[in-house]
Amino acid sequence: MTNRQAAIKIIKRLSHNGFEALLAGGCVRDMLLGRRAKDYDVATNAEPREVIKLFRRTLKVGAKFGVVIVLFEGQQVEVATFRTETGYADGRHPGNVKFTSAAEDASRRDFTINGMFYNPLRKEVIDYVDGRADLKKRLLRTIGRPQQRFGEDYLRMLRAVRFSTQLGFAIEPNTFSAICRNAKNITRISGERIAMELEAILVNPNRSVGVSLLAESGLAEAIFPGFAGERIKLAIKVLGKLPKKIDFALALACFFVGSPTAFALEKCRPLKLSRNQNRHIKFLLANRGKLLEEKMSLAELKMLLAEPYFNDLYEMQRAIQKAGQKSVSALVNLRKRMNALGDVELTPKPLLNGHDLIRLGAVPGPTLGQLAQELYIAQLETNVTTAEQAERWVRRWLKKHRMKD
Repeated sequence: MTNRQAAIKIIKRLSHNGFEALLAGGCVRDMLLGRRAKDYDVATNAEPREVIKLFRRTLKVGAKFGVVIVLFEGQQVEVATFRTETGYADGRHPGNVKFTSAAEDASRRDFTINGMFYNPLRKEVIDYVDGRADLKKRLLRTIGRPQQRFGEDYLRMLRAVRFSTQLGFAIEPNTFSAICRNAKNITRISGERIAMELEAILVNPNRSVGVSLLAESGLAEAIFPGFAGERIKLAIKVLGKLPKKIDFALALACFFVGSPTAFALEKCRPLKLSRNQNRHIKFLLANRGKLLEEKMSLAELKMLLAEPYFNDLYEMQRAIQKAGQKSVSALVNLRKRMNALGDVELTPKPLLNGHDLIRLGAVPGPTLGQLAQELYIAQLETNVTTAEQAERWVRRWLKKHRMKD
């Protein structure tokens, strides 16, 4: 059973028990646009206690705000009671929730295109906020006064940029002006929530338009103080040259491609990224320009190829070259070298281990580490290919360095 089928069955049960129940929000918008909805939400005049009585398995985590998760035939469907919300003291969460009608529920939602309902039993769109008109105009507009809508939840400003990016809709002028006026307040939202919206903007193929909106509105500099001017202009150009499908770490690295690595990592800290994401971004930024080195040694090439983020580094460098209208010949030549390697092992087991090196006369300490590293590079360069050759190489290395001492 799909999420949509489960939602419709829930609506049927609520309707058969005398309640009004409708599909609500984004799924209605996507249906009218011919897009596949991520999930299907139900809105109803049944109160949480009544919903819980009707369905055997429910999660009551948001019941005090009128939201119950119904677990139905392998699907999770959000069932929310029609409500109004007031008292947004923190710019995110309502202090008071009052159960009400569908029309009043629509009036408290964020944007007109997200404020419509659909009755799947009657196959009827219910639109109290002129959402269908704005869909036809391809326009993103708040329901009611923009200042009030954003004051209730400052995350809506980033959501506006996300919807504009994903749908290719223009942001209505009064709505955009309110975003510009309130941009500084985005820092009142948690870093994790900001990161979720930024990810949706940056991984979208239309990402360069999204970043232009972040820059123009002031949201980019509010989230990342000091990130403006030429840095953001370069980011927009480079992001526009990336492949359609990318992950968040590559997008963020390209977002900060005109900034020092330390600056980028510091600015990303409030987003609470994972350790792997931070490592990914650091690798990409720290190795900018590396792939353009025509005289890169075989060992260096193998070590880079062995990195899990190598392909992203290649795509980032390619995007940088194209954004600056520079030659990609170095990357083409590098690709030829890579192809010529065939299926060679990139990270072979060292021919000699630490015990072997000590047996040959090496002394534990920093010098031992240097010797092991240089021997491994010689192995990657194919200058030594057997343990016997490696031992002779080590003896020569030790004799040379003792003479220096």
